[in-house]
Amino acid sequence: MYEAIVFLPLLGAFIAGVFGPIIGARASTYVTSGFMVLVAILSAVAFAKVAIYEGPKTITILEWIHSGNFEADWKLRIDTLTAIMLVVVNGVSCLVHIYSIGYMSHDPHQPRFFAYLSLFTFAMLMLVTADNFLQLFFGWEGVGLASYLLIGFWFKKPSANAAAIKAFVVNRVGDFGLILGIGAIFFTVGSIHFDDVFAAAPALAEGNFVFLGQIVPILPTICLLLFMGAMGKSAQFLLHTWLPDAMEGPTPVSALIHAATMVTAGVFLVARCSPLFELAPSAMTVVVIFGAITAFFAATVGLVQNDIKRVIAYSTCSQLGYMFVALGVGAYQVAIFHLFTHAFFKALLFLGAGSLIHAVDNEQDMTKMGGLREMIPFTWLFMLIGTLALTGFPFMAGYFSKDAIIEAAFAAHNPAHMFAFTLLVVSALFTSFYSWRLMFMTFHGKTRLTNDQLSRIHESPMVMLIPLLLLSVGAVAAGFAFKSLFIGDGQAGFWASSIFTAVDNHILHDLHDVPKLVKFSPLIMMVTGFVLAWYYYIARPDLPAVVAREHELLYRFLVKKWYFDELYHFIFVRPAKWLARLFWKGGDGFIIDGFGPDGIASTVLNVTRNVVRLQSGFVYHYAFAMLLGVAGLISWFMLGGGK
Repeated sequence: MYEAIVFLPLLGAFIAGVFGPIIGARASTYVTSGFMVLVAILSAVAFAKVAIYEGPKTITILEWIHSGNFEADWKLRIDTLTAIMLVVVNGVSCLVHIYSIGYMSHDPHQPRFFAYLSLFTFAMLMLVTADNFLQLFFGWEGVGLASYLLIGFWFKKPSANAAAIKAFVVNRVGDFGLILGIGAIFFTVGSIHFDDVFAAAPALAEGNFVFLGQIVPILPTICLLLFMGAMGKSAQFLLHTWLPDAMEGPTPVSALIHAATMVTAGVFLVARCSPLFELAPSAMTVVVIFGAITAFFAATVGLVQNDIKRVIAYSTCSQLGYMFVALGVGAYQVAIFHLFTHAFFKALLFLGAGSLIHAVDNEQDMTKMGGLREMIPFTWLFMLIGTLALTGFPFMAGYFSKDAIIEAAFAAHNPAHMFAFTLLVVSALFTSFYSWRLMFMTFHGKTRLTNDQLSRIHESPMVMLIPLLLLSVGAVAAGFAFKSLFIGDGQAGFWASSIFTAVDNHILHDLHDVPKLVKFSPLIMMVTGFVLAWYYYIARPDLPAVVAREHELLYRFLVKKWYFDELYHFIFVRPAKWLARLFWKGGDGFIIDGFGPDGIASTVLNVTRNVVRLQSGFVYHYAFAMLLGVAGLISWFMLGGGK
């Protein structure tokens, strides 16, 4: 069963990618989607078996690399953490596949698209079932490749190509840290298998090494390098710039990236390596700081974005910051709980946005929408459910998981916990504001659509609405149904096989004993954000433009996303282009070509070309040359040259 869960998506990708032009678009979509439905059902069965009834297991696929004392076999590690990720990845991917049948129905390259989707799913499955760091890295790079292919799916569009390259390059920065971390693990432990590395964690915590004359602790260094890799995949502050531009791909791709694959990889990595991070408190403090800044930064930028997909993208970035704060304060279970609930309502929001974009002739600018509630009521309802879950409306999915993170941040003993708590509460206010801003600008108020657009507005087909309905059920019930299993009284045995917490880590107990004001702070922020958004975009729709003019510098700062793209362009892109041009024009053009093909080689070629002209092949030419030679020789003798 477990082998089928992992490899059926790969088989689907192979069939659609290789035989798609032969079997046709319809067959390709049905084969890949059918496999994903089967895999999603098997994943639910696996979750029940492993996490609740049978416990963890390891399945050997094949012997992979044996070189000296380096060994890396291909095994499937099936424990509670893996089982949860299987449900998230395959559940969301299944619904995205089905939704894409309708959304991509007019695209001429459907087999290629569905092949990429299934390949993406397979790569993520390889990552979450890995039993060693090399196998994890294989899946890690696989999701990077698949995201590049999907973000740039419409490769004739320059902006899509640029976004795909940007995502690929920025992720390579984080991957460099991950490679160094894996190398450091093998150098110090002599193995890259999770069980061996985690067993050696206490010894690593006591060790040091010398770098540039400085004594550096081993374990915090390894953890920070691993976290650097997580920062790239999960779009944390400084390595976040690729995520908003990833919207250039088709909307189902955005849903898959933001809800189940790619960005969740970093959260999974830190949770998987909890035995290492738990013994490196300095590294965990860094995780808390970066997570809190990411949540706040992305929430501020989301306030002023007008592209509906970008608003939801910055929401993802912000929610990932919440997850890393939970990881940093030792509440790994809470982080995975939020990852689990977030998958439902974030996929719902993205696919709902896709349904909206589909209805209004691919328009994504919210300033050109409005008044759509009555025209596409089902899409409005599903988007409303996703918004309620995201903003933490009582008893929705986000209410249980996001609020638990805020409470854990307050109750933690990490040096940066109050810094994180403050930024997370403020981010909750911003999240509520920009989420309700999105709803009010698109579905309420006066319409700003053209008459031509209004005449063609239509609700999405059932093949797109059914996945939205199923995701809505998860967005409503996932938090309440699984709270006790993830972070309640019965969670200790549930997580025993996959997440390690130190004996002095009581965060899951302490978060329930925080003051009532802390417990109610997310709700207060949610209501405040709703009221402000209603006042700005329903009661006084002229007010946002006035505020933007009065605070132009701040508004431009946020619209320009804190100027990170411009800063990186100045620091990295322009020098890289200058250096490339120098090597191209100066090195390759002037030196190599100048002295090579255009210099000595060109001279030799010209000389030989002229010499070759003497070899005409005509007898009378050769006879004439012989006569000239004889005449010259006779003249030389006659003039005394022969004396």
